[in-house]
Amino acid sequence: MVRQLRSALAMLRIQRANDRAAIVLTISGRLGAGNVSELHAALDAIPPGAAVVLDLADLVLADRDVVRLLKEYEERGGIVLRHCPAYIRMWMAAEDTH
Repeated sequence: MVRQLRSALAMLRIQRANDRAAIVLTISGRLGAGNVSELHAALDAIPPGAAVVLDLADLVLADRDVVRLLKEYEERGGIVLRHCPAYIRMWMAAEDTH
């Protein structure tokens, strides 16, 4: 049982859906340096100029580099973070002070 839980938490799933005004990528599981390339690949597959929403409601854990990347995506515009966990928002705000 514990082994199954650990493997479930280690997994990353990115689902793509089209909203009326944007392409929505729902991120589930853990996102870190070891699998961030999957997020890059999903974003690279989106046509240039398309509005993108990253839905983070099912994101279990993100590491520091991913938080910086999400902050950068959001600041550049064109990518909206939806259902962003409070700990990530706090971490993003803390990055502003460094």
